[in-house]
Amino acid sequence: MKSRIITSIFLLLLLPQSGFCQDLLVSENGRYLEHRDGKPFFYLGDTAWELFHRLSLREAKQYLHDRKDKGFTVIQAVILAQLDGLTVPNANGDLPLHNGDPAQPQENYFGHVDAIVHVADSLGLYIGMLPTWGSYWSSTNGDEKIFTPSSAGSFGSFLGARYRDQRIIWILGGDENINSDSERAIVEAMATGLKLGDQGAHLMTFHPRGPGRSSDYFHDATWLDFHMFQSSHASHDHDNGLYAEHDYQLTPVKPTLDGEPRYELIPVGFYFQGANRLDLFDDYDCRQAAYWSILSGSCGHTYGHNSIWQMWSSDKAPVLSAVIPWYEAVDHPGAFQMKHLRTLFELRSFHLLKPTPELVLRTLSKLPVKASLAFDQSFAIFYSSSGDSFTVDQSVISGDKIRSIWYDPRYGIAHSIHTGNTKGIQTYTPPTNGRGHDWILILEDAGKKMPLPGDKGN
Repeated sequence: MKSRIITSIFLLLLLPQSGFCQDLLVSENGRYLEHRDGKPFFYLGDTAWELFHRLSLREAKQYLHDRKDKGFTVIQAVILAQLDGLTVPNANGDLPLHNGDPAQPQENYFGHVDAIVHVADSLGLYIGMLPTWGSYWSSTNGDEKIFTPSSAGSFGSFLGARYRDQRIIWILGGDENINSDSERAIVEAMATGLKLGDQGAHLMTFHPRGPGRSSDYFHDATWLDFHMFQSSHASHDHDNGLYAEHDYQLTPVKPTLDGEPRYELIPVGFYFQGANRLDLFDDYDCRQAAYWSILSGSCGHTYGHNSIWQMWSSDKAPVLSAVIPWYEAVDHPGAFQMKHLRTLFELRSFHLLKPTPELVLRTLSKLPVKASLAFDQSFAIFYSSSGDSFTVDQSVISGDKIRSIWYDPRYGIAHSIHTGNTKGIQTYTPPTNGRGHDWILILEDAGKKMPLPGDKGN
């Protein structure tokens, strides 16, 4: 009954207040996220959509500790999950809603969600929490739809109040776009409810269907703090930097990032390629998407793995040809390499970077060489995804001397190759080339004596 959820909200609001205030904010220039103390926050997400629905608390602890160790900062998970989330119980045998009614949340199910959120919070991880998968509010999914604007608002208030004091980033949408005014009204009502319940304690964004951008639907929405796009899983070498470039030009300015790029070991385009053979995305595809996006203006990035998003194990029916249990897939190379991504962009302050493609004067590569320059011109970062030579304009780098560094995104190792006082046009040839031989060039003001990525202690 609706009275039950209203009573729950009322009781939660009566609980003693912990003094929690919003920890994550949008920076003053609108380009990145930061902590309340002003320290930039690098959003490094992992898509664990079925975390609450399919894993036991013991398994969730195992997964979360692994992701903390690998440098992730955000775990994206869904309360009302995609894969039979309303009809198949969680690992404890509980359903989230009585009779599929959002006005009747089941305490045992939400107690399990609470416990997982608490573990993440204790590790300093943020949960990028989706209240619901999009199939439950979108009209395109027929009988799966359970929300109206009224029930969406109430459910949002319930969740907002319940998780007000936790490390949460709200993510609305859930792989669906806005196709009608009625759908927009449901999403807007849920956003309003969340803000009412958590008293504005958390940032909020929207996860669209791919390929898609939240900015196409909610750029001017006051509740949407930062943008999220889904570049999706259609093709090798799909330039997801184009989404970031689009959002970077919009006003008012809002941060943006890829919330669902190509996943490690997911079939390319979801299709079988010939008899009994799959073309699968690998760790290189994941790295390429990450560096292309950030050097095009994103404030962070999200990694994904075909087995991990669905928390697949052999006792479950696989989706999209998953064959590796999630507890083995956590150690696939793409996840390790995301830590090197974070290391680089925290040591070379990502929040200072501005996409500057004009620094690349020439390349013979068929793929784009991305470039980004610090606002103070103290350093620039270039990414050659196939290891091809490229020519750059070094004159913009500040200081009397320029240090040049090759950074290997596979192993997180930096090689300082030259320090000189010449600032002319120069051609750089990465150490190796070909598919999977991506390299990063750092040009920087040698006088700044910035730490070398990969040094012990960094």
